Amino acid sequence: MSTSRNLFSDYHTHPQGHRIQRYTQELLQPWIDSARARGLNDIAFTDHDRFHAGVDFDEIKKLRAANPDLKIRAGIELDNDPQSSAAGRKWIEKNWKNLDFVLGSVHYLDDPTEMFDTVPDGAGQFVGRDVDEIYADYFRRIREIVATGLVDCLSHLDLIKIHGHRPCGDVRSIIDETVEFIRSRDLAIELSTAGWRKPVGELYPSDAIIRLALEKGIRFTTASDAHSHAQLGEDFPRLAEKMSIFGVRQVCVYEKHKAASGDV
Repeated sequence: MSTSRNLFSDYHTHPQGHRIQRYTQELLQPWIDSARARGLNDIAFTDHDRFHAGVDFDEIKKLRAANPDLKIRAGIELDNDPQSSAAGRKWIEKNWKNLDFVLGSVHYLDDPTEMFDTVPDGAGQFVGRDVDEIYADYFRRIREIVATGLVDCLSHLDLIKIHGHRPCGDVRSIIDETVEFIRSRDLAIELSTAGWRKPVGELYPSDAIIRLALEKGIRFTTASDAHSHAQLGEDFPRLAEKMSIFGVRQVCVYEKHKAASGDV
C-alpha cells in the first residue's frame, strides 16, 4: 500500500487558531489550497466551541461553491471548558442541522483556568499527584462528553499522556469502560498525528487503545489537529504506515452527522 496519497481526509483543524477570527474566504481558502496540495479531498473545520462566534456557515457554503473538488465539512470541537462550553453546547444544539461533524474533547481537569495540555505549563497540574487517579478522572470526563449526545467522534482520546506521564497501576479497565461507552453510542475515534509533535512523541491514541477499538469495531477518522494550514495532514505518510500495520483500511467521514467509510 502506498502511503503518500492514501489518507484523504483531515477531520481536526483550527482555522481560527486560538482566538476569534470571523470566517472569511481569505481565512479559509489557504486551508483548501493546502489540502489540495497534500492530496486531501475531505476536510472538516473544527474550531474550539469557545470561538463559535467566528463560525459562519454562509462563508462555508461560498467556499464549497468555489472549490467543488473538495468535501468541506462544517464542524466544531466541543470541549469541557468550565467557563465556555455550556454556551458551546447550546450553540451546537441550535446549529446541529448546519453542522456535519462534532468532535468531543477534554482539556480541563481540576484547574478551571488552564488547559492541562498546554506545553510546558500544563505539566504543573501533575506535580505531586497520583497519576492513576488523574487518568481515572480524565477518562470519566471523556465519558461525560460522550454522554452529552452532541459529539460524533472523540479527539486525541488519550491526551492525558501529553507530558509523558504514564499510569503506575493497571488502568485498562477504566479505558475499556470508556471505549465500550464510545462503541455503545456508535461514535468514532480519531487517529491524531498531533501527539508526534508533543512531548510524549506518540500517536493519539496509543497502540493498545487502537487494538481495543478495532476489537470493538469502532471506526476511525484521521486528523492532524492543525492550528495552521501549514500543519494540515502533518505526518500523514507516517500515519498511513501505522494504519497499514494495524490493518486499518477504511477511514470514517461525516456529512450531516451521518458516518460513511472510505478506503485507504
